[in-house]
Amino acid sequence: MNSAMPANLGLTGNAIKVLEKRYLKRDREGKVQETPLDLFKRVARTIARADLNFDRPLGEVQALEDRFFDMISTTGFLPNSPTLMNAGRRLGQLSACFVLPVGDSMDSIFDAVKNAAMIHKSGGGTGFSFSRLRPTGDVVGSTKGISSGPISFMTVFDVATETIKQGGTRRGANMGLLRVDHPDIIDFIRAKDVNNRLNNFNISVGITEAFMRAVEAGEEYDILNPHGGNVVRRESARKVFDLIVSHAWQNGEPGIVFLDRINAGNPTPAVGEIESTNPCGEQPLLPYESCNLGSINLALMVKDGAVDWDKLKAVTRDAVHFLDNVIEINRYPLKEIEETTKSNRKIGLGVMGWADMLIQLGIPYSSESAFSLAGDVMNVIQAEGKNASEELANMRGDFPNHELSIFAGERRMRNATITTIAPTGTLSIIAGCSSGVEPLFAVSFVRNVLEGTKLVEVNPYFERIAKERGFWSRELIEKISETGSVAHMDEVPDDVKAVFVTAHDISPLDHIKMQAAFQKFTDNAVSKTVNFPNHATKADVEEVYRLAYTLGCKGVTVYRDGSREDQVLSTGSSSQTADKELAQPETTASGKIMPKKRPDVMRGETRLLKTGCGNLYVTINADENGNPFEIFTQMGKAGGCAASQAEAIGRLVSMAFRSNVDPAEIVKQLKGISCHSPAWGEGGRILSCSDAIASAIEGFLNGRRAAPVTKTDTHSQLPPHNDGEHQVMRQGACPECGGAVEHEGGCAVCRSCGFTKCA
Repeated sequence: MNSAMPANLGLTGNAIKVLEKRYLKRDREGKVQETPLDLFKRVARTIARADLNFDRPLGEVQALEDRFFDMISTTGFLPNSPTLMNAGRRLGQLSACFVLPVGDSMDSIFDAVKNAAMIHKSGGGTGFSFSRLRPTGDVVGSTKGISSGPISFMTVFDVATETIKQGGTRRGANMGLLRVDHPDIIDFIRAKDVNNRLNNFNISVGITEAFMRAVEAGEEYDILNPHGGNVVRRESARKVFDLIVSHAWQNGEPGIVFLDRINAGNPTPAVGEIESTNPCGEQPLLPYESCNLGSINLALMVKDGAVDWDKLKAVTRDAVHFLDNVIEINRYPLKEIEETTKSNRKIGLGVMGWADMLIQLGIPYSSESAFSLAGDVMNVIQAEGKNASEELANMRGDFPNHELSIFAGERRMRNATITTIAPTGTLSIIAGCSSGVEPLFAVSFVRNVLEGTKLVEVNPYFERIAKERGFWSRELIEKISETGSVAHMDEVPDDVKAVFVTAHDISPLDHIKMQAAFQKFTDNAVSKTVNFPNHATKADVEEVYRLAYTLGCKGVTVYRDGSREDQVLSTGSSSQTADKELAQPETTASGKIMPKKRPDVMRGETRLLKTGCGNLYVTINADENGNPFEIFTQMGKAGGCAASQAEAIGRLVSMAFRSNVDPAEIVKQLKGISCHSPAWGEGGRILSCSDAIASAIEGFLNGRRAAPVTKTDTHSQLPPHNDGEHQVMRQGACPECGGAVEHEGGCAVCRSCGFTKCA
């Protein structure tokens, strides 16, 4: 191993920052104890030494360690985050994905809660199917009581996850799945209508072939009680499908998972039925099964303007060997998980840097050439991966359930599955490449760094081409950073625009076509977000769902731009400003806006909000049309910095009001900003003085209702911001650094600091 290699290994500054914050080993005082070089050495050494279990000579193991080190230190391949964090360390839990069973009894339910807590503590995410739980109102035979149904028990899992994740390096995340033929399916689809409910869950509806046939035919389908399997009623398939579409359009959830299609590809059907997936949907698993994931960096698989197929095959072989070794040395959180995982030995080898590969090859993302190449690339990885697994089986033996698998009598296999395409949020930041099989997040964007400093970052391929072709300028880059896209930049040549497309430059149908192209040669599933513009209709979402089903996808995740921002503010806030004609502010001779003049007398309301700095009194005065005109703040008995900051915010907000800035936009900017000292008010948590001012404005806009939400509100039992993290995530801003958040495969990742809302 090259010990002279520099400690930063050519990593970007942002990659080093993310590694230091989330991955590198620390002492008890929190001081970083290793460099990125040390981390890669630690991981390579630990994983390679699993070969000693198979009596491989030490010299060969050391050579394997060198190959593993070269592969991960150059970021040609990176394993999932728990492996980077924990390999060679005391915890030793290396898996990212788990599925736990939830049976129809109190013992089974709370065993699952306990087991999930152990997994989250170790850095993993969990998937559950709640489809076996009897429906709401069903009689419980043992006690003659009445069942409260799956959704009520999901809240128990949610609260447990919230408790366990506090202070962890990785946040616990869950997938909650319910079959479309469960009696509580309507309530499940609507489960996230209320803000801050099931925030630690992604939820998906398990779609059956029978349901889809009924949708196509406009017929009803059977609703089954899982406790006995009897038909309890019939539902209009079209009505349920429309409800799923409507809610996905509204806030991105629920997603859909084609359960029957997943089980058609189940490699061990005689062992059991697949009922759920991991939190981001790409890894279907049996109960008590885990999977170890890793991704090949396709950005590094290009040479002289063409795909370097030989390098891709070599990395694939080593990656399969690496992931099988992970299974061997992993310290599993539960005995049942270790037994089931080692019986099937599933691995999930995927890709990242796909958009970067296309850019280097000059191929537009939304082209037939790109769809064709996607199939070619994944076909090679799939085929070479299976060959590598077969070689390992010849040396180490087949996976124990091989004789119960689809491979029995055909070929030897060490692993029941080989390929999965997972989200690569923080991994792609470390590798300095695009995420998974997604298009570019942005050609240029603003990254927040320490002490409020903002840096404008630009895609390195775009920077090189712009300089080579003479259209580079700092003014252009700053202009691009406002939207992230070059689609409407006159300074950028058309052929460059065609290649440097971002998620919102691509039609939703092309997103699905790309997902389907990769799915064709993927054992498990493909994690991909279908991005919609804000003005997209429900019919657009339905069209994507139908195309995904037609093209053979195993699930769909959609995100309509701004849809979760709309959740934060009630519909009343926007309608109040839209329905009233605003007086226009004056302008100077040069066209600059002059704030409207203040009348001598104004009327308004004062709200008391409890903050970590003391009581904050916020007075909002309105103009003759009832629109907010100015704001005053008073910090009770407190003074100093807190009072001056609140006064400064009040003055700036007042100027914005008087310049006809939409108050809802002001709320979005202030809401969710957190400080070191949050406080609980009567109806919820106040994260800072800025957050308190936003709540006061929101309350004023929402019909002069006290803010935070009081007990008179219909959702008073679920306060609107009991968790600052979730409040900010819905606004598209990172709760840790305030940077832009990228939606990917049912997750959300900040490319500034590496924060992710899911494990």
